[in-house]
Amino acid sequence: MGLMSLFAAFTTPNSFNEGYQVGDKASDFKLKNVDGKFVSLSDYAEAKGFLVIFTCNSCPYANAYEDRIIELDKKYQKIGVPVVAINPNSPEVQPKDSFENMQKRAKAKDYTFPYLLDENQEVFPMYGAQRTPHCFLLEKTDGGYEVKYIGAIDDNYQDAEAVEVKYVENAIDAMLSGNEIEIKNTKAIGCSIKV
Repeated sequence: MGLMSLFAAFTTPNSFNEGYQVGDKASDFKLKNVDGKFVSLSDYAEAKGFLVIFTCNSCPYANAYEDRIIELDKKYQKIGVPVVAINPNSPEVQPKDSFENMQKRAKAKDYTFPYLLDENQEVFPMYGAQRTPHCFLLEKTDGGYEVKYIGAIDDNYQDAEAVEVKYVENAIDAMLSGNEIEIKNTKAIGCSIKV
């Protein structure tokens, strides 16, 4: 393998683990929530879709987006697209992301959505998540959970007031209205997942 092809292999999206692409059918999972109960997508009988977000306590990018994630859930949960947050990090590598610290964070910020621990680190590679936060918009169809959008929440992690393109909101709005999603993939900006 030449130097350029080696470089390309490590810089292409999802090169470490292919994971899902837009149009794929995503598998369900069963992970422990901060309340101690296990949560699956199949638990949501009335949902039209899901915004699955891989996020955590420790990453400054995840922290910058935390209030926006809460607002997304408040806006879309009631119309059938709830947020399901998953912490993919190993607490051995990053102690701030322990289950106990997840519980504290969810309580302190009054999360309106489940905050699940990918304890065996099996779900994030299946999805192809690489960063925190990393979003996967799924539409519930007769054939399963179809991936409609993968990437970032919006185009400005530093300043919510300066956002010009709300990728996730635009994708959800288009999905719910039956329109084509204009931007289906963006680069997730955030910290690498700790394994």
